[in-house]
Amino acid sequence: MTGPTRPADAPGNDTSTSRNDTPPPRNETAHAREGTAAARAEAPSQPSPTPAGAQEGAPPPAGTSLSATPRQLWTRARGLALALVVLLVAAVAIATVRSGDRHGRLDPRSADPYGSRAVAQLLEDRGVTTRVVTTTEEARAAAGPDTTLLVADPDVLTDRQRSRLRDAIKDSGGRTVLVAPDGSSVPALAPGVSADAARSLDSTLSPRCSLPAARRAGTADVGGIRYETLAPDADSCYVNDGLPSLVRLPAADARGGTPGDTVVLGAPDILHNDRLDEHGNASLALQLLGSRPHLVWYLPSLSDDAVDDSADEGFFNLIPSGWLWGTLQLTLAAVLAAFWRGRRLGPLVPEKLPVAIRASEAAEGRARLYRKADARDRAATALRSATRTRLAPLVGVPTARAHTPEALLPALTSRLRTPGQDLRPLLFGPPPGDDAALIALADQLDALESEVRTS
Repeated sequence: MTGPTRPADAPGNDTSTSRNDTPPPRNETAHAREGTAAARAEAPSQPSPTPAGAQEGAPPPAGTSLSATPRQLWTRARGLALALVVLLVAAVAIATVRSGDRHGRLDPRSADPYGSRAVAQLLEDRGVTTRVVTTTEEARAAAGPDTTLLVADPDVLTDRQRSRLRDAIKDSGGRTVLVAPDGSSVPALAPGVSADAARSLDSTLSPRCSLPAARRAGTADVGGIRYETLAPDADSCYVNDGLPSLVRLPAADARGGTPGDTVVLGAPDILHNDRLDEHGNASLALQLLGSRPHLVWYLPSLSDDAVDDSADEGFFNLIPSGWLWGTLQLTLAAVLAAFWRGRRLGPLVPEKLPVAIRASEAAEGRARLYRKADARDRAATALRSATRTRLAPLVGVPTARAHTPEALLPALTSRLRTPGQDLRPLLFGPPPGDDAALIALADQLDALESEVRTS
């Protein structure tokens, strides 16, 4: 029995192929047979052009692998892999450069350029003991009249930490040294002092005040953040453009009559190992930190339990403002880039496939896909739909009503040699239950079309 026949204008046929062309051999397996018939029913009406050097009559390959080879996978993924490698290398390089500058920063145990081991050793030679703490509770417990408490990075403290630390130091009778606090932290730790938005342009400044420690040290590298204070008994030193970079606030009250004070230092340079031997940096650092026999060096840490304060700080409060602005700018840039690229590329332009595929090869390829997916319902629907579309003009039914049983079935019944046949299960019935039923359906549709054409 021959396979399903198709007229010259049926979907999937080459316009140059007539109805009398010899159909492809039917020596494939049963799965390929019914799938090929269904695929031909849905094949595109225009064949792809044949490239130079291709033989039009060459037989299709016996089989096509649907899985990509390792070489193809590498070719597809190497661009993404290269981008990930470049991104990883850049991240490591940036982290290395940044960590190189900040590693051991203001740590009295670090010998790095930005560490502070040198000043700690000089203080030890003068009988001052140095102890490092990393939590707010340790710093609070260490505050006392015989202790100097140095807060290395006040800006990383939360509002709750600053408040608790201030409660401990305000009446302790000791000295508190705040290193470069900005506008968010200095009012909480040193009430009456505020930070100016503009920084000092000169790093090396002269004392210009009556504070004995500053007068003995002379010029020092304290230029950085500048401060304003309205406290009448405050010492304002190292003034630049009318604002000081070092402020000393005497305590309003002290336990046991021992005077305490708070020193606000606008820059950490005098504590760095590589700057300690310049100008009067060493003298000023030793006098500010060596006025008590004990020095507690507070290095705030993210491991501090007091940092976990969800009631005071939300997620966005923990993100620095610079990162938020940077994210907003990147988002705006991405939107503008997408708009620019969209206008530049314009709408999609359809074009022919760059690869030449013979019509029979495309039909067999789609048949294999149907077979692999067990899509008997889809194949049967395609076979029936294509058959109804071809039969309707032959019996005088408009193509628009070819899929209406009430219009097509009576016209077909009148053209059959054997009257009284029920064609509804054949043309509009349910999908076949197995491959054998699908093959039988294809044969019956082929026989019906042949009978109608020859009647």
